[in-house]
Parts: sequence; C-alpha cells; structure tokens
Amino acid sequence: MAEAEIIRDATSMWDLIDRRATLSPDRPMLIDESDRTVTFGEFRDRVERVAAGLAAAYGIGEGTTVAWQLPTRVDTIVLSSALARLGAVQSPILHLYREREVGFSLRQTGAELFFVPGEFRGFDFVELAESVNAGLEHPPKIVVVDADHPLPEGDPATLDALPAVAKGEAPVRWIYYTSGSTSDPKGVQHTDQTLIAGGWGLAKALDMSPDDVGSMAFPYAHIAGPDYLVTMLCLGFPAVVVEAFVIADALPFYRRHGVTMAGGGPAFYVMFLGEQRKQPDEPILPTLRLMSGGGGPKAPEHHFAVQREIGGRGIVHGYGMTEVPMIANGSPTDTDEQLANTDGSPIEGIEVRMVTIDGCDAAPGEEGEVRVKGPMVFEGYLDPALDEEAFDEQGYFRTGDLGILRPDGHLSLTGRLKDVIVRKGENISAKEIEDVLAAHPKVADVAVIGVPDAERGERVCAVVQPADAADPLTFDEMVRCCRDAKLMTQKIPEQLEVRADMPRASIGKIVKKDLRAEYAAKAWPGTST
Repeated sequence: MAEAEIIRDATSMWDLIDRRATLSPDRPMLIDESDRTVTFGEFRDRVERVAAGLAAAYGIGEGTTVAWQLPTRVDTIVLSSALARLGAVQSPILHLYREREVGFSLRQTGAELFFVPGEFRGFDFVELAESVNAGLEHPPKIVVVDADHPLPEGDPATLDALPAVAKGEAPVRWIYYTSGSTSDPKGVQHTDQTLIAGGWGLAKALDMSPDDVGSMAFPYAHIAGPDYLVTMLCLGFPAVVVEAFVIADALPFYRRHGVTMAGGGPAFYVMFLGEQRKQPDEPILPTLRLMSGGGGPKAPEHHFAVQREIGGRGIVHGYGMTEVPMIANGSPTDTDEQLANTDGSPIEGIEVRMVTIDGCDAAPGEEGEVRVKGPMVFEGYLDPALDEEAFDEQGYFRTGDLGILRPDGHLSLTGRLKDVIVRKGENISAKEIEDVLAAHPKVADVAVIGVPDAERGERVCAVVQPADAADPLTFDEMVRCCRDAKLMTQKIPEQLEVRADMPRASIGKIVKKDLRAEYAAKAWPGTST
C-alpha cells in the first residue's frame, strides 16, 4: 500500500500519529525556538509516556473531559496528543480568553481537569483559573504545566489499546468554543475524523510535501492547531513552533530552518510585508514557497505584493471556521487572478450549496449563503438547541457567510449574514459587547460593528447614541466598562463613535450596514485599547 493510502486510511488522531512515526521515525517533526528538534518517532514515544503518566496521576481515560489553556509549545502539542491517545474529550481554550469565556466553557463542558501555564507573558493563568473556579458548582482540578511543573510520564505498557473506530462513526473528542451571533460562546463538537478530513483537504490544496518546512505561529488552541498538525502527519514534514509571534524574533528562526510555508492570516501578511519593506534589497524569507492562512478577508493586492517583494507563489489563502476547519483553499496551481480575488475552491470531500436570501439555489456567479456538508463538518453544538437553525432541511450547515461560487469553481466571500466581527482571525460577537455597553448609564443605544482594517481584518467599533448629549460616553469610560465586565482585551472596541441618532429600518432596528459604510469611509484617528 502506498504511503499516502496508509495515512489516508487512519481513523483517529492517535492512529495517524502512530502510522507517521512508523513510516518516518527519524524525520524531524517539531522545532522549538531554542532549536530543539523532536522527530516523529520521538514524538509518538513521548506522547505514550505522557498518556501513561496522565492516566496514573489524574485517572484520565476514555471519555474524561479535560480543558486546557496553554500557549503554542511542543509540550502543548504533546499533551493534546496524549489526551487523544487516552480517548479523553478535550476542550482547548485560547490563552486570550478571560473570566467570562473560560467560566462559560468550564461550566458547560463540566471539565474535570484544567491545565494552565502558570504565568505567561506577564499574566497569571493560575489566578485566572482559581477566580473562575470560585464561581463554579463543580470546579475542575487545576494543573500547572511549565518549566517547573513538567508533564507526568509513565510506562506505556500500562495503557489499554483504544477500540477500533470505523470511518464515520468516531465519537466526539474535541470541544471548541466560538463566538457567534449570540452573546454566549458556542461549544463546537468535533471528532478526530472531522479534524483529519479538514487537515487532509488543506494538505492537498496547498500541495504540501515532505520537502516543506511549515510554521505554527498561531495559537495551537485554535481549530487551526490540530488542522495543521494533521497536514504534517499526512505528508511527513516538520514545522517550527512559535510561542508568541514577534516578527523580529520569528524571522531569524524561520531563516535558520528554511521555512517554506509561512503566514497565518491577513494580519500576518501585513507584518511580513512591512518587514520586507524595511530591507527591500534582501528577501526576508529566501526559502519561501508560499504564504497561507485564513480567518478573514485578505486584500487582493497583498497577493501580488508578497509575490513581488518577498517571493514564492504569493498568498494562497483559505476559508474555514471552527465548525468546519476547512471549506475552501487556494492552490499553488491557481492563477494569480484566482489567488488574489477568491478564497480558493472547495477542498476535497466537501459539498458546497449556495442559497440566495429567498431560499433558492444560487446560480454560478450569483451571491448566496455558503452552506456545506461533508466529513469535516462538526457534529453539532454542545447545546443541541442551537442545531435546528444551524442545519438546513437537506442537512447542510449554514455558515452564515455570503459569497459567490464562480463559474471556475472558486469561492469569493462577499459578507456575512451573522452579526460577527472577525478580528485577526477570531470571531467576536457584537451582541456580547453591545449588552455590556448598553448597561452603562451614559448610553441610550449602541451598535457594535466591524470596520475594515488592513492589519486586523476588522477592528471593533462601538457606535453610541448618548443618554445625554451634553455628557457623552468617553473612550476611557467605554474601556473601563468593558474591563469591569471582564471582557477579554480583543473584544474591547478600538474605536468609539458618538452620534445623536442612528440609521433605522421601519421597525426601529438599527441598520448596521449603513454604519459600516459610513465609518469604513471615515478616517480613523487610531485610538487603541
């Protein structure tokens, strides 16, 4: 059986790890910022030892629910993979999340253990965990993972074999949280197989090979974490692992190891271009084959700028979401026009249905909502009440995104039905912020919108109608209100606009598209949180 077929036949994350280690035990897999390298064989062996240690120390086994809020480190990937080896249900939590988001996810999942990094980048995550636990009826055990508290290890011989799982019958093993059009985060349920299907589609689209050197510069707790890990396991290439992306530090690291694939999303593209323009006569990434990423719309001109100034194929952008890790992605074989102006073509195995606002199937080139079906689609929300509206009568997931499926088969996103702001690849609920600001005594009415931003994709803008025109809400008061409500920093509006009235529809609802158009055209003074 050919190597690709051996890999493609894997039915679980552990199965995939084990098969790759058997095929390529001595090939490098993960490289940290101290230039320490872990091979595929070493990775598998350590994962088994840690799995045995976790089982012995904490009783973790099949079905145990474990949450973790850890930075992108080799040990984080080892822990996550060890939980997969044990058949645990894991809930990765972004390190950016604070009391509101962490508390909601721990409460809803009923996690028995919560792994945190101690102090990271000046923030005390143990203190956060203890604060959250104080408000929970059944608080999880807090476990610190850092240099002074290494992952436990044990004898792999004590581990039971995981039961065989048929294709399409895998149990839920991952719960991710995403901010949607409602105030509370939504628990998104995935299986190993849904994540493998998404990663395989990405690997095929980007034409990845064992000769590539990838890069993990995004939070591994994001759905993109296991998505990218799957591509590495499928093709057998290594990746450099960046704990906290600072471009001045990352570039020498990337060059030392000959990174061929970099990026992460529009904000990353802008940073790389900015660095290249500081030294136009020397490529900052001489081994670059392509830039890739997703998480928000890219500017068409950025593809040509990367290609012209940095080198390689340019930007090979994609489209996915927490519920469906990969929907469409560009390919190095696409034309420059396709790479610049679309989000790629649907990945292998996915079915895309475009539906107009009035519920009819859209014709090629006609705008409609993107709806999808396939093995990479999640298994529904943790709150089943959300599923009825999430799937249509034919079983397609309603993404809430508007787009055009062109006659050439490429997808171009044009907007969103959902009232969600995508800032640096993360979904932010406008309603959650509106609910906080609406409670302020100086606010009569409020609308939170996303305004196009070259660095962030979108920045968060609060448009406020004051209760008293003579005493309007100030920027500092807005920030203090949000901080007091325990909103994470990324959700605090970066822009405040105060106006006497709001554009409204006949029923009195604020017309946000008018606000977006107005403030997208207005110069931003640059006040930031």
